[in-house]
Amino acid sequence: MAEEAILGYLENHEEISDSGQFAIDNGLDHNDVVNVIKSLHGFRYIEAQDIKRETLVLTEEGRKYAEKGSPEVQLFLAVPEEGSISKEELQKLLDPAVFKIGCSQAAKNKWVQMGNQISRKVQHVEDRVKDLLLRIQDGQEPGKDDNNSLKARKLTALQTWKGYSVKRGPDYAPTRRRTATDLTREHLLGGDWRNIEFKEYNFSAKGPPPESGHLHPLNKVKERIKNIFRLMNFEEMPTNKYVESSFWNFDALFQPQQHPARDSHDTFFLKAPETTKQLPEDYVELVKRVHESGGYGSRGYGYEWKREEANKNLLRTHTTAISSRMLYALAQHAKQQSFTPKKYFSIDRVFRNEAVDRTHLAEFHQIEGLVCDRGLTLGHLIGVLQDFFSRLGMDKLKFKPAYNPYTEPSMEIFSYHEGLKKWVEIGNSGMFRPEMLRPMGFSEDVNVIAWGLSLERPTMILYGINNIRDLFGHKVDLGLIKKNPLCLIGIR
Repeated sequence: MAEEAILGYLENHEEISDSGQFAIDNGLDHNDVVNVIKSLHGFRYIEAQDIKRETLVLTEEGRKYAEKGSPEVQLFLAVPEEGSISKEELQKLLDPAVFKIGCSQAAKNKWVQMGNQISRKVQHVEDRVKDLLLRIQDGQEPGKDDNNSLKARKLTALQTWKGYSVKRGPDYAPTRRRTATDLTREHLLGGDWRNIEFKEYNFSAKGPPPESGHLHPLNKVKERIKNIFRLMNFEEMPTNKYVESSFWNFDALFQPQQHPARDSHDTFFLKAPETTKQLPEDYVELVKRVHESGGYGSRGYGYEWKREEANKNLLRTHTTAISSRMLYALAQHAKQQSFTPKKYFSIDRVFRNEAVDRTHLAEFHQIEGLVCDRGLTLGHLIGVLQDFFSRLGMDKLKFKPAYNPYTEPSMEIFSYHEGLKKWVEIGNSGMFRPEMLRPMGFSEDVNVIAWGLSLERPTMILYGINNIRDLFGHKVDLGLIKKNPLCLIGIR
């Protein structure tokens, strides 16, 4: 209906000067008129020019006062003509917002005497604010001072009205020509194709984006880091054992049974199955002996090692539990055949009973790398770390001595953060202790260097995420998963 009205009007007139007035004159909705103008303009039936007008309108609060009166007059009328009323009683008669504004404005106008008792100072007042608001509703413009006063009280606001002026375009016609979008069999058989106007093809138009799956930022960073390990000739360890025994998670790593990390406040222990049923008994005996009385140049811890503690099942607290299994298997293979140097890595989920905050979760991902070979030293470890982290784009490294139960010497790894302009801890490292390696069956000339870091920290830095709960867990915004950019870690 709006299209016929516009094209029909322009057949006999040069211009529609105001689409808003045109809509009123023809009993049309202005939004419908605007939509038709945009469509006709796109097909060059008409030429359209924007029109913008700013009009003064009442806010929601202003409309309320136009109906019921200004707060100061409402308060004034609630005060008795003779005598006074207590502030508490008056407050009960009025809306809290009306009472607060009314007290201020009525006192400012010197209409009432304020105090514990409120009384009138004049007998009659005019509600000038209401009169101004009603005039604005009728389309009248207030004076400059009145306008500023109402605007300061947030009773009025400027509203921008948008419309169009319209003239005939280069392809104008009194009625829109219907164009065909497809050449059909019927057109060819009937010969209609000779007279049909076909819609022009827009070869630059983009089709709808195809629905597809989206990789999580953690998976992107994880895959890039895996590629770095592979380029360095590392072999990935199987990490599908979320449930582990305390023996492989702690005891095999020469971590004492009274260590704080083995407390239920830090570790998730299983109720069912509560204990493991299978451990290599010869190896268990050697681990027990080195804990209790030492060996291999160590005095041990000097306590009574308990098998029931080692049998407890838990959710693994680090992927080093997998490393201990893999190293034990490697040592047994060396006993039967010959020793083979190995480079192992793993990236998978671990669990710790920690308080959840913006930087900590009860589950996270650990990256771990280790090298097992003869004659390895701390210098080899530093060299491998510099190679690994340089491929992550971290060239400036420094190391600080640290303590770990199963590595000696141990080092914390720091990298200089160009954005923060300071050194940031990025991981931990060390050489596995003889008390861990010799019971497995390795000879004295075999050493293992290892390091570890979390997957979440570099991912948060790469994607500018400040709260770990926005990256991992049930509160993650799916929009982040769909729209996150590629992870560009420099592989060298």
